[in-house]
Amino acid sequence: MFKKGQTLHSIIDGASHSSCDLLPVYNPADGCLLANVTQINIDDADSAVEVASKCFEQLKTTTAQARSTVLYRWYQLIMDNQSRLAELVTLEQGKPIQESNAEVVYAAGYVRWFAQQAERAYGMVIPPHTPNHQITSNKQGVGIVLGITPWNFPLAMITRKVAPAYAAGCSFILKPSELTPISAIELAKLALQAGMERGAFQVLVSDKPQALVEHLNNKPAIRKLTFTGSTRVGKLLYAQCADTMKRASLELGGNAPFIVFESANIESAIDGLMIAKFRNAGQTCIAANRVFVHRDIRAKFVAQLIRRVESLKVGAGLGADFDIGPLINETAKLKAKQLVVDAIERGAKYITQGSDVQQEGPFMSPIILGSVTPDMNIYHHEIFAPVVTLIDFDSEFQVMAMANELHAGLAAYFYSTCQKQIARMSKGLDFAMIGINEGAISNPAAPFGGMKESGLGREGGAEGIEEYLETKYFCQRI
Repeated sequence: MFKKGQTLHSIIDGASHSSCDLLPVYNPADGCLLANVTQINIDDADSAVEVASKCFEQLKTTTAQARSTVLYRWYQLIMDNQSRLAELVTLEQGKPIQESNAEVVYAAGYVRWFAQQAERAYGMVIPPHTPNHQITSNKQGVGIVLGITPWNFPLAMITRKVAPAYAAGCSFILKPSELTPISAIELAKLALQAGMERGAFQVLVSDKPQALVEHLNNKPAIRKLTFTGSTRVGKLLYAQCADTMKRASLELGGNAPFIVFESANIESAIDGLMIAKFRNAGQTCIAANRVFVHRDIRAKFVAQLIRRVESLKVGAGLGADFDIGPLINETAKLKAKQLVVDAIERGAKYITQGSDVQQEGPFMSPIILGSVTPDMNIYHHEIFAPVVTLIDFDSEFQVMAMANELHAGLAAYFYSTCQKQIARMSKGLDFAMIGINEGAISNPAAPFGGMKESGLGREGGAEGIEEYLETKYFCQRI
């Protein structure tokens, strides 16, 4: 059981960082203080970079097998502490405990996957251009990595960055969300317990993230930035990387279309939508944002959807009977409500509207809106809340154009039983990840990332470790 009110510490050089400057962390469900976390200043950040630099030189001498062994130990420790970590996630982030348990498994899955990938960073022997030359290439870690992670998945967003970086032989400095730093600190403690070098994974907590990140991002010693968050912030960080020619991995905002064709299995499509829309109260970058339903099946689809949505229970995440926890804070709820009000003012209609009576603070009942059109703000923005927006369509050509018309290109979903249509849609949708008759697409073995303004690079899959590797080429006269 987590002891509320304790003081936790940022981690520098494998040790707890002492500071009188404390960041309070609150439970979004009830507003109660969970813990105070020591914050770092610019001098502390410089110390962390120096430690990470020394650690990177040390990691250059380790073998892939040794790093793999450490990652396997880390994976096992995460799984051994599943219940405790899940409770922490629910307390500081708010999602229902069953979802937090699933996130622990998901987060650990990345560690296990990259424990395997550590031993697969192969070089090449290249046919030489003359009989007197030998040409080879190998891969080594890019250097110190700066990672910035969001609050919505406070475990998984970290492991899918730190694990491949360590597998590649990089040292890592993490700036977690100031809303959810506890999970990050606990992960780092387990990594150290597993045998990670003292400077391999440091956690810097601050309530002045912009100044801290800009300071770190301007340091030539840091050779890579990995960021998950909004497109607006991602573009700013990407521009900062240019001065020191840092490599960057950016997993940015999405606006996922969810398309249901007339041939679809409606029950299966609704099952998929309930996952893609309502997981973490809709606070995911791959959440179904615009739900396109073919006009011929709309009535039947909506009737079944209403029954499913109205059965959802909203409440504090530790309650086993609740399906939807609080939004991260009241500001998030206000933003979502403003999008709904704007849509109603522009002609959208409530199909079902849950009651927010006795749900003060960040709790928000699920809503279904019909008659949504492209002139509404809710059509163009990530909702990040349990709100379904329904848009009618008549043809494949029409819905393809509507799905692709926005700048986001992260995830898309469609349901169809026509194989030729499946082939056309798979090719035509301008999105990097596509769920075909499936609403749950995240998997450590698959490349996660976006096209267009939804980001650069991939996390997970065989591609994930490549983001942290440099290729060296050797031309030797013999």
